[in-house]
Amino acid sequence: MAESSPSRRQSYHWASPQRTPLEEILGDDRNSEARHRSLLENAKREHERVREEAERVYREQLQREERQRLLDERRKEEERIKLEEQLAAERTRLNALKAKKVAIPAPLPDPEPPAAPVAPAAPVVNRKAPAPPTTNNNAPAQPNARPDRLTEIHKNLKVLRKFLAKQGETNRQLKSRMGDMRRSIRKSVGQLTVSGGVPGANKTQSQLVDPNEFLLTPRNPVEGDSFNEPAVPSLFIYILNILAKAAISQFINEAGARPETADPIGVCIAATFADPDFLWRGGSMIDILLAKFRIVCPVLFGYRGSEKTEQGRQRLGWWKDAGNWVPEQQHMDRMTGLGAGFAAVSLRNFAFSKKKNPYPPSNYWTAMAKMVNTPPAEISNTQCVVLKSMIQNYEQKFIEFYGTAAVAALRTALIEFPARAPHKSAAVNSLEVLAQMLKKDTGLVLG
Repeated sequence: MAESSPSRRQSYHWASPQRTPLEEILGDDRNSEARHRSLLENAKREHERVREEAERVYREQLQREERQRLLDERRKEEERIKLEEQLAAERTRLNALKAKKVAIPAPLPDPEPPAAPVAPAAPVVNRKAPAPPTTNNNAPAQPNARPDRLTEIHKNLKVLRKFLAKQGETNRQLKSRMGDMRRSIRKSVGQLTVSGGVPGANKTQSQLVDPNEFLLTPRNPVEGDSFNEPAVPSLFIYILNILAKAAISQFINEAGARPETADPIGVCIAATFADPDFLWRGGSMIDILLAKFRIVCPVLFGYRGSEKTEQGRQRLGWWKDAGNWVPEQQHMDRMTGLGAGFAAVSLRNFAFSKKKNPYPPSNYWTAMAKMVNTPPAEISNTQCVVLKSMIQNYEQKFIEFYGTAAVAALRTALIEFPARAPHKSAAVNSLEVLAQMLKKDTGLVLG
């Protein structure tokens, strides 16, 4: 029929078990309400899934961060506890060291050399030479007993020098020989030997004096000794006095700049005073040398003083030149040489010698003890310089004599003594530096 509408094309849809994305887009029902609801439901479920997953990841991250925070805090606490334990241990050790006091033992007896017969050589000075009577009005008077006996001996030596000078006014041969002897001894000490005697010494007569005037303690005759006379020629004492004076001069002028040069001088002096030709009543006359040490380096004998006062400097042996105190550096150089010289004389080993040691190592120990036992407020730079020069280059000899006791004494002198000083000056610090040097060079650990 002409009026009738064309027949519609009928569309038939068959349900598909699964539609592809393209079919979802091109499908006829893509804009239907049902379709939209389905998509919203799907989106809502996906949103819930994503949210739940994000919350789970977030919770796990929080837990990881909390665990890391706890680990960090625990590590910090462990480090704190470890540091506190170390600090407590160090303080405990420090308190133990402060509470510890090492007393230097009493001097050990000096090893006696093996007994052997000694045949005395010809005397250098004619001790039995004929002379005027012993009691001479011009001779030095016998001093009374005083606490500082070494100073008294030093004064007696000055009187002796004037006494001999007066003899030389009437005895031209004596005056000439005295000059020859003085020059010979000074030259010999400078060359580190006094062998061969002194020219003309055994041919020159001089008035007699009592040797007890030049000794710390009087001596009685010794049975069997070759020289037991109550008096000896004054020239004999004069020779020893010149020898001691030359040695002190060498210690000051040479060993002050180079302390190692003191050792051969010490060998020379010890050997000379131990020589049978220079003994009297079985003992040496080394008190003459000690009297000079007492004047130029009193700290060796326990004297103390302030380096800032006139009286203190006098007590410390600070020298004057033309009425003025010498500069500090010159004073310290003098003390360095004298400390090294004292060690060179007192640390000699006579174990394999037939001679008797004139100044045993126990005197070195005593001198060190007097210095290290100084109260902190009275410690001086002079003591520190002398103590350092006594130890440096001589620590091995000291240990050979006293073993572990010497190590303890060195620890007191180089570690504990400077630690007690109220002012950490360069001289005080030099003792601690010496302890480090001994550790590095010899492996001797003191602190």
